[in-house]
Amino acid sequence: MADRTLNVISICGSLRKGSYNRIVLNALPGLAPEGMKIKEGPPFSEFPLYNADVQNSTGFPAPVQTLADAIRAADGVIFVTPEYNFGIPGPLKNAIDWVSRMPNQPFAGKPVALQSASPGPLGGGRVQYDMRRSMVFLDAFTLNKPEVFIGSFMQRYDEKTGKITDEQTIGFIKQQLAAFAKFIVAHGVQG
Repeated sequence: MADRTLNVISICGSLRKGSYNRIVLNALPGLAPEGMKIKEGPPFSEFPLYNADVQNSTGFPAPVQTLADAIRAADGVIFVTPEYNFGIPGPLKNAIDWVSRMPNQPFAGKPVALQSASPGPLGGGRVQYDMRRSMVFLDAFTLNKPEVFIGSFMQRYDEKTGKITDEQTIGFIKQQLAAFAKFIVAHGVQG
């Protein structure tokens, strides 16, 4: 693979501290393959609702610029997001909308991986479809396989420790992260 460390940022689609998706996101650094470092990206919880009048009058808010800069600097981005009403959670969609309007669009040519966890059996499959459509428009390169949909998450973690306990789930995540490392290198990151 690359001779240097791949620096990847993770973005949680849920603002809730106890979110299943946050539990998955928190586990990623410990599951990353050798040569990949994963850290959480800057928060988007303080972004105002996207409004072109705001953009045109006062420019991009500082938190938007901070997230955009982090995405540009990263070798790849992992979204770990729940599904709200069969789609992308509003705050995450708002963040993507703000960042997408930046000059030197941060997602263009960026490798992206998707993960989702839910209490239901489908594991967030619909949100990943919507995320893929948004990433196509933004010219990101989204990893196709392996996919990570974690259904019935409450049976796959320890509520007291907040740790994933299901070995099959851990295995799926590790497989995806290993594939994502190769995908990033294939899309131009050189050692």
